[in-house]
Amino acid sequence: MLINGKCPGPTIRADWGDTVRVTVTNNLRINGTSLHWHGIRMHENNQNDGANGITECPLPPGASKVYSFRAEQYGSSWYHSHFSSQYANGVVGTIQIDGPASLPYEEDLGVFPLTDWYYGAADEIQHSLIPPPGAAPPADNVLFNGSHVNAAGGGSYYRVKLKPGKRHRLRIINTSVDNAFTVSLNNHSMTVIQTDFIPVNAYTAQSLFLTVGQRYDVTIDASQSVGNYWFNVTFAASGLCGVANIRYPAAIFDYEGASSTALPAFQGTPPPDSLCEDNTNFSPIVTRSPPAPSFTASPDNALDVSIAVQTWEGQQRVYWKVNGEDMNITWDEPTLEYLAKGDMNFPNRYNVFEVPQANQWAFWVVENGLGVPHPLHLHGHDFLILGRSPAVANPFAIPVRRYNDATDRATLNFANPTRRDTTMLPGNGWVVVAFRTDNPGAWLFHCHIAWHVSQGLSVQFLERVQEIPATVRLEEIEPVCEQWTTYYSTSPHKQFDSGLRV
Repeated sequence: MLINGKCPGPTIRADWGDTVRVTVTNNLRINGTSLHWHGIRMHENNQNDGANGITECPLPPGASKVYSFRAEQYGSSWYHSHFSSQYANGVVGTIQIDGPASLPYEEDLGVFPLTDWYYGAADEIQHSLIPPPGAAPPADNVLFNGSHVNAAGGGSYYRVKLKPGKRHRLRIINTSVDNAFTVSLNNHSMTVIQTDFIPVNAYTAQSLFLTVGQRYDVTIDASQSVGNYWFNVTFAASGLCGVANIRYPAAIFDYEGASSTALPAFQGTPPPDSLCEDNTNFSPIVTRSPPAPSFTASPDNALDVSIAVQTWEGQQRVYWKVNGEDMNITWDEPTLEYLAKGDMNFPNRYNVFEVPQANQWAFWVVENGLGVPHPLHLHGHDFLILGRSPAVANPFAIPVRRYNDATDRATLNFANPTRRDTTMLPGNGWVVVAFRTDNPGAWLFHCHIAWHVSQGLSVQFLERVQEIPATVRLEEIEPVCEQWTTYYSTSPHKQFDSGLRV
């Protein structure tokens, strides 16, 4: 599946403060679609978030829709289908919003999306995960801006040109379905200037860990000898947050004056094992420091992730659950459609958590009851990462670590902690996050592994619900929902999972 005949699709580029309008036409024969603008806050613009079943009905074949939003943030991100398995089949593209930088640079290398790639059709893979054990296969390849060699000897390495003596900006984006990466450029360091859409004070590292959905804007000084250098992707040794059949996934960075066809002579030294752990040592330039006394751990702000096998329509199925419920929405009855009708009686499996107070800090303690880590992404906000349980090499070898306020509170950071829109929930561990309730709407908070959210690993925060009719243009939802209802009654592609996919 392609966008404008390309995979990845075209880069949407704008300046900070611009209004972006994108017309989406669904030319697929038997699938609906929707596009989500990952990391874009959609302030008082919930109906353009692109999460079918939450903020809209899917766009049926032959129909068009205009998404519109103001670029209130700047930096690098991506857009992708939020319907069925399309994102894993290639319905994805990048976003570049130009604005200030915390470190001067001379050359902008643009967006650099990295993704896992499966040679089989994504919907067939997803169907294979329905029965136990529900474990996904390894990726077949890793693509660098859509390119790479393959195990059979075909394809080509993606190449990036560096100008000797210049400082370059590179916008690294993990657009994967299931895989987290550690990236490194041989003989070069990278200086982080943004984490997701958050400008940070310059932070220099030899390697960077990116889980699914995360972005790093970095600068690279071309200060080495003119030549060719590997840009390597490696995986955590445990295999719990990424594994691929391709050996040594890499791109090539060529200095001007070096051969444009030669392979680098030095393979490089593997970076330290990430242990599937986020780096939380970044210091945002615009500070946010919630008052520590305002945080109280309680059942009201606890999200417990678990896995279960249940029988549905005579078949055993694997589900990921939050607080004992796997999310299962209905495409033709999105959350905002309920609100447009004045109906607050949501089914339990919509996993609705109300956040009623305005301009307060909402704290959430997320606990993981299994050794598999999960990349958690929040729509409509970025969030503070106040703390988490320490990384371990093999989470399955230890008991589940629940948040204990008596012993763990002292480890939390309330003084301008790392802020972003996607973070890793440790295996058999916990993470504490917080966001400011300044954006009325229905916002998904979900695992960004496509297979897991399909199996239910998601909740939605219904934020300041009484204000939604005044701030969200609910009337924009109905026309597409009417088109979808007419189409779906005769569609051969019936909903078989949570109704969500990232």
